[in-house]
Amino acid sequence: MKEIIKEIDDRGIEVIRLWFTDILGRVKGFNITREELERALEEGIGFDGSSIEGFVRIEESDLIAKPDPNARFFLPDDFGGAPSVLFICDIQYPDGRPYESCPRQVLRRNLNFAKEKGFDFYVGPELEYFYFKTDKGTEILDKGGYFDILPIEEAVKARKETLLTFKKMGIAIEATHHEVAYSQHEIDFRYQNALRMADILQVAKVLIKHIARKHGIYATFMPKPVFGINGSGLHCHLSLFKGEENAFYSNDDEFNLSETAKGFIAGLLKHAREITAVTNQWVNSYKRLVVGYEAPVYLSWGRRNRSALVRVPAFKPYKPKSCRVEYRAPDPACNPYLAFSVILRAGLQGAIEKYPLREPIEEDIYAMPEEVKAKYGIDALPDSLYSAILVMEKSEIAKQALGKEVFTKFIRNKKKEWEDYRIQVTDYELKNYLPVL
Repeated sequence: MKEIIKEIDDRGIEVIRLWFTDILGRVKGFNITREELERALEEGIGFDGSSIEGFVRIEESDLIAKPDPNARFFLPDDFGGAPSVLFICDIQYPDGRPYESCPRQVLRRNLNFAKEKGFDFYVGPELEYFYFKTDKGTEILDKGGYFDILPIEEAVKARKETLLTFKKMGIAIEATHHEVAYSQHEIDFRYQNALRMADILQVAKVLIKHIARKHGIYATFMPKPVFGINGSGLHCHLSLFKGEENAFYSNDDEFNLSETAKGFIAGLLKHAREITAVTNQWVNSYKRLVVGYEAPVYLSWGRRNRSALVRVPAFKPYKPKSCRVEYRAPDPACNPYLAFSVILRAGLQGAIEKYPLREPIEEDIYAMPEEVKAKYGIDALPDSLYSAILVMEKSEIAKQALGKEVFTKFIRNKKKEWEDYRIQVTDYELKNYLPVL
């Protein structure tokens, strides 16, 4: 702790930011002064949890935000007008017990479960998002496509500053580029332990929005903001390690996949429908998961097939650590702590129970006739948030991953969201029904 405090003092930092995440994935936080830092690191700082979504009831509102010394980020000087350091916090009860409804604690519990089975879980996500002119609409900034080199304008400047900011903060980025849709961009993160990566994603999304605002534009992680073009995904590259060895790699298999990897893929495919309400948690998420826009719909796996739910990317044969599987369902508006938890639990179940893995599908499933899909036994992801909730309610895997408290609170919140959406009268209805009915 002394080394951490010395580093903060050497940088002349007076503002200490404490952030945590609610059940829906929204970042919450408050600031303390430098004088309160020792107490925060030793004891945590108390706050009223009754106003945080999915936390406690009014009659049991006291909670503690305990900064994780290993999850600190030195923020850019222009963030909030002064140099500051950010600590990601775990939420605890006043007596120091972990709080069951803290998403970070949920993920830590699942990582400990994996560790008991001999595995460390790593994730390398591809974060897609849009830049628009304002937050009042979806006016695009460009008509670029995949990997297009654009003129130096606001979006390019914002993305460049984002990359440089992440580098200064010690966040490892593999690439940034324009994505397929107009005004859509992507940042690819180098794989990390899943807890560290969830922390990074939460910080990154805040900073992407902050830097966009500096450049007079708006960044959004809404899964499908514009009809008729691709939505935004959070493709997650996954691997299990045993120490320094990649447990997914095998030199003896035609796909270089170990039995652990095959079981993990089979687990993802078998339980995908049960976890989709978590990886794709908003009504809008299901406007992205439709045929024709490079989003996964069908439960299949392949190597080159980007219409598959699970893909095994090509890697250099002399780099076995690069062997991984890509789970393509999640979108950037998910809660990464909960999403990584259910993904890990589903895959681990397949690996532990040695689920059999069917043959890969390398054809375009979007164009496949229904009778062929039936022949291959290809099922589909839920087509609405409500459908996903109904499947999740019956899932033991989702309940084990989230824990009873979060499982119950999450479903209750999502049912309310669906009901609020269901009773709306939309522009579609007014346009199509009002003139003729």
